[in-house]
Amino acid sequence: MQMKFDDVLYDVVIEKKRTTKHTYIRVKDDLKIYVTTNIKADDDYLIEVLKQNYNSIHKMIRKQLHKEKEKEKFLYLGKSYEIVHTDNFGVSIGESKVYINKNIDLDKWYKKEAKEIFQERLDFWYNHFTREIPYPTLWIRKMTSRWGVCNTKDKNITLNSELMKRDIKYLDYVIVHELSHFIYPNHSRKFWSVVEENYQNYKTVRKEMKNF
Repeated sequence: MQMKFDDVLYDVVIEKKRTTKHTYIRVKDDLKIYVTTNIKADDDYLIEVLKQNYNSIHKMIRKQLHKEKEKEKFLYLGKSYEIVHTDNFGVSIGESKVYINKNIDLDKWYKKEAKEIFQERLDFWYNHFTREIPYPTLWIRKMTSRWGVCNTKDKNITLNSELMKRDIKYLDYVIVHELSHFIYPNHSRKFWSVVEENYQNYKTVRKEMKNF
């Protein structure tokens, strides 16, 4: 089975499982459309589900295509650079180009860069936070589905190293978001009021981040 978007055919992979009660659709890095459903779901039902979700699937595909395009560029704090591979040590950022050793582990490099910048922004927002909260331990790691995590029990927050690729305002929002969980460990209306209390423009920034 295939679906056409922008004159390009994309494969549809059907995954039927006995334990799956509902039908889920996602587009992976390989640009295939994966449909997970119950083992009893027939083809007519699945075709109808795909038709009903055409616009959503199109959006997911465009998002994945954008991610692939971003891989061709080097992103650093919201700026995009053309990549030039060299034999020189490490990473050297110029005006419009970045010179990268062809053997460097960029994930480790981003994480190393993030330690100082993330800690500096965490300290800033902690010192300006409107509520009394414990000072959290900072952890940094690359995550695929979250920008940040707050562990109120252990009093630590984990930030996604991928934030190093984005404008600093997104890092600031995520920090405020996670600090607010020390007041309300949920996403209730009261929680969002604390976020807004500290970061008034959070709705706009949060909406922008959904496109990443």
